[in-house]
Amino acid sequence: MNIALVIIFAFLVLSIYLGVRSKKGKEMNLEQWAVGGRGFGTIMLFLLMAGELYTTFTFLGGSGWAYGRGGPAFYIIIQGTIAYIMSYWLLPAIWKYGKEHNLLSQADFFVSKYKSTFLGVVVALVGVVAGIPYLVLQLKGLGIIVSEASYGSISPTAAIWISVIAVTIYVMISGIHGAAWTAAIKDIMILGIVIFLGIYLPIHYYGGFQPMFEAIEQTKPGFLALPDSGLSVSWFISTIVLTAMGLYMWPHTFGASFSAQNARVFRKNAIIMPVYQLVLLFIFFVGFAATLQVGGLEGADMDLALLKLSIQTFDPWVVGIIGAAGLLTAIVPGAMILLTTATVLSKNVYKAFAPKASDQQIEKLAKNLVPVVAIIALYFTFKGGDTLVSLLLMGYSLVTQLFPSLIFSLAKKNFVTKQGAAAGIIAGVATVAYITISGTTLGTLFPSLPQFIQDLNVGVVALMINLVVTITVSVVTARSLSHKKANEHVAS
Repeated sequence: MNIALVIIFAFLVLSIYLGVRSKKGKEMNLEQWAVGGRGFGTIMLFLLMAGELYTTFTFLGGSGWAYGRGGPAFYIIIQGTIAYIMSYWLLPAIWKYGKEHNLLSQADFFVSKYKSTFLGVVVALVGVVAGIPYLVLQLKGLGIIVSEASYGSISPTAAIWISVIAVTIYVMISGIHGAAWTAAIKDIMILGIVIFLGIYLPIHYYGGFQPMFEAIEQTKPGFLALPDSGLSVSWFISTIVLTAMGLYMWPHTFGASFSAQNARVFRKNAIIMPVYQLVLLFIFFVGFAATLQVGGLEGADMDLALLKLSIQTFDPWVVGIIGAAGLLTAIVPGAMILLTTATVLSKNVYKAFAPKASDQQIEKLAKNLVPVVAIIALYFTFKGGDTLVSLLLMGYSLVTQLFPSLIFSLAKKNFVTKQGAAAGIIAGVATVAYITISGTTLGTLFPSLPQFIQDLNVGVVALMINLVVTITVSVVTARSLSHKKANEHVAS
């Protein structure tokens, strides 16, 4: 067993210990398990939300896209910054309503706002369907990290199985508390390692940042800019819009907002988080450094760029620390997705069909569903082969379909009906599903359209269909309801 593998497993054991230890002194009812008893302050909530947002996608996918795609990768920095600015107003409103109505999940919010159990089921299922690709993303990244950083001593399959079993156990025991404490160590490690790699590798291989970019531009002219077609300016802008609106629509991120002590926590985080986005620059520097140093990585293999360059540059013990940090970037969001998916399935889907189920039964079911969700995610992990960024963008296209109905619900006078909200979400999700399964793009559907329209992110197209259906159905159902009330008034 090499030293890199020893270090990686030492951190895996530490994460399990922290997860189990965090339960001490707490009565782990559903509220405590799912939202931490609504007691997280600024620092803990920052670590938790950063832990959810800075994942294997950031660690491997960001560097992989910088390595293989160049300029288009910068959408990742912009979308997060815009989303954090939006959160200054959005999350306090969600938290306040959630506290007043004792809500535990994203689906609870929609049920309460629109007075519709059916809409809650729709929202819950959208979250589950979108969450599976996100969880698959973490597991794929985890397998890559452990296998590569251990120099092939452990296969990706074995690494995924071991880690999933560990995460499943500590999520069942301690819920959100375990994820929060593991996130604290993860953030400290990832900050130090990413900044070090992003500075050291360009200097080591090129003599500095400017020489690195000059060498890339000379070897691959235009690589650092947006192309004229495909991942062009229109794709770039539409993807930023889509992902900025969707960042807090992920069920685990939305649900984590209920764990805060007060609304001020979100405003403080909204000030800090855009600065934290600068860390992504160092991730990109690693990917750019690998562009001319690591050859032959295409498709899903682009995600190996950071690890391949690290292995050829550093001693095994350094690679082990890098691998351990990567491991934690998968475990924290993976734990949150498992927790949230199990919660919404039990509380918002099962209870919709079994309304007499007690809180104790729902709590027990939620914890028992954790391994079930994990096994489903494992199946898709071993079945698929998309890059980490592609998986994430597919999930974003799904969860962003919840955004219009959410925003309308926060208005003082919401004209959107429960039928309109449900119809719009279903129409948007159906569009995403069709496009994803068929591999269709605007270009293949309408080849005569101008290039800038063909290149639009298809998730934005689904969002536009969603909006049209939401408004149309709401107007029709509102008129129908008013006519019905008028007829009842006349009859009485």
